[in-house]
Amino acid sequence: MATKRDFYDVLGVSKNASADEIKKAYRKQALQWHPDRNKSSEASEKFKEINEAYEVLGNPQKKQTYDQFGHAAFQQGGGPGGPFGGFAGGQGPFTYTYTTYGGESGQGSPFEGFDFSDPFEIFEQFFGGGMPFRQAKQKPRYGLSLTFMEAVKGVEKEVSLDGKRKKIKIPAGVDEGSRIEFNDFYITIDVKPDKTFKREGNDILINQEIPLTTAILGGTIEVPTVDGDLKLRVRPGTQPGTMVRLAGRGVKKLHSYGHGDQYVRLLVKIPSKLTRKQKEILEEF
Repeated sequence: MATKRDFYDVLGVSKNASADEIKKAYRKQALQWHPDRNKSSEASEKFKEINEAYEVLGNPQKKQTYDQFGHAAFQQGGGPGGPFGGFAGGQGPFTYTYTTYGGESGQGSPFEGFDFSDPFEIFEQFFGGGMPFRQAKQKPRYGLSLTFMEAVKGVEKEVSLDGKRKKIKIPAGVDEGSRIEFNDFYITIDVKPDKTFKREGNDILINQEIPLTTAILGGTIEVPTVDGDLKLRVRPGTQPGTMVRLAGRGVKKLHSYGHGDQYVRLLVKIPSKLTRKQKEILEEF
C-alpha cells in the first residue's frame, strides 16, 4: 500500500465507528482534499490516501481483515490506482459510484446522501460545475435548513429564489444532505439536531430516565415519540441500558413504504441522597 498511516486516523474516526460514520467521514475528507478543488501541494497524496482508507474500512470483509492483521494483509493486493481509485474499472469507491453501486456486497455509496440523479453528478460536486463533455445547462442549487421534526414529518416552505417567492413541498423522511429536484432547481437539505431524538437512518433513538424503584418493581412510563407521548410498560428487574423497540415509530422511508423503528434506551436514575430509613430498607433488601 502507498500509505502506512492507520486507516482510522486517515479518515479521522475511531475503531468503533459505525459504517455510516465511516462513510460520512470519507465523504467529508474526499470533498476537502480533491485535487481539483484543493490546490495545495499535498492534496493529491492526501486524496489517494483517503481513497485507500475507505476502500478497506468501507467494506465489512476488508475492514475485519484489517482490524485483525493491519496493513500486512493488503500489501500484496495493492491499492486503488490514481486519485479516482480506478474509475475505468478499478476497485476504488468512485468505481462503484460510476456503476450505480453494483460493487462489492456490503459497501454502500459514500455519497448516497447527495442523492445524485445520474453518475456524472459526483464530478459536478467536486468540480463545481458540469463535466466538460456535458453541454446541458445545469439547474441552480439552493440550501434549505429544516428542524428535525420538519424533516421527519415533511413540510411546505415558502422560500426566496433569485428574488422570487416560491412554495415548495418537502416530503417526509428527508435527512441531512438529501437533495430534492424541482422543475428548474435543486434543494439540498440541512437538518438541525434535536435535543430529544437522535436519528440513525430511518430509526430513532432516545434516552429515557426511569426511577430506581420502577426499574426494580416495574411500572408504566410515558416516552416521547415523533407522533406524541406513548405509554410504555417497564418490566420488573429492568437493567440499566436496556433497549426497548417501538416497531414502526421511526421515520417514514423516503421514496418507499413503511417507517423505521424507535429505540428507547432506559437509564436508571440512582438517588444521590437517601434517608436513614431508605438506607435501612435497601440494606435489608
